[in-house]
Amino acid sequence: MKATRILFLAVLLFLSTNTFAQSLREKFLALCTSNDIAGQTSVLKEWEAKSPDDPELYVAYFNHYVQKSITEVLTMDATSNDTESLQLTDSSGTTAGFINSEIQLNEDDLKKGIEYINNGINKFPDRLDMRFGKIYALGQFGMYDDFTSEIIKTIEYSNNNKNRWRWSENALREDGKEMMLESIQDYVMQLYETNDDALLENMKQISETVLKYYPDHVQSLSNISVVHLLRNEIDAGLVSLLKAEKVAPTDHIILGNIAQAYKMKGDKKNSLKYYELMFKHGDDGAKSDAKQQIQKLKAK
Repeated sequence: MKATRILFLAVLLFLSTNTFAQSLREKFLALCTSNDIAGQTSVLKEWEAKSPDDPELYVAYFNHYVQKSITEVLTMDATSNDTESLQLTDSSGTTAGFINSEIQLNEDDLKKGIEYINNGINKFPDRLDMRFGKIYALGQFGMYDDFTSEIIKTIEYSNNNKNRWRWSENALREDGKEMMLESIQDYVMQLYETNDDALLENMKQISETVLKYYPDHVQSLSNISVVHLLRNEIDAGLVSLLKAEKVAPTDHIILGNIAQAYKMKGDKKNSLKYYELMFKHGDDGAKSDAKQQIQKLKAK
């Protein structure tokens, strides 16, 4: 079922960043693919005996316990909870029910996995893949407070190591700062796309931490403005948007958000001004949207 594939993919994506040149790593990846938990345990014991200080071993143990923690259970229900649920019909063609997939989580196994990756991060704090692997898993399990806390720790540590991030095989990332900030923006969008207003504060906390160290990060200024606008705090939203405009004066998304904020405020003059700037600097889609808004405002 769909949910299982998403969670299993998280495991494979995290592992596939490694080359697995050594035979033990190749064996472990194959056992992850086949979901052979017992086989994984055997390989991990052998791996630990031969190379107990290998940073990739911490990654492997984390993935092992994450995969072990997930169980898919099929249930018979009156309604569908998934687009891929199996619909059952009786002899007359009437829907009799649905076979749904439900993911059950063994919290003890997940806790063990988190302990392993925490130990890995403590020993190898510059390994961004370890941090992102943990963050990804927390997000997939909906553990958004821990998810947010780990993102903030990563941002704060980036100031310590000056973004000299390493990836699997301890490889130094030349694009460390850009990669970190782009990924963190994706995580903020993940919070936004939950449509859970309770997580707006998480978005704000992450974005404020980014701005503490990277004050010209336009996406974070925009994120904070979105939180304020969704809370109907229009003036506060405009403060962040106007700061973002100074950094990126031709960014049509920022210009469009400023126009929308002024529209919400009832300031027709400034709303028109910024929709016209959005039309000037935007792509075809932005031009079309701006044109429609300009026409509506002028018609009032």
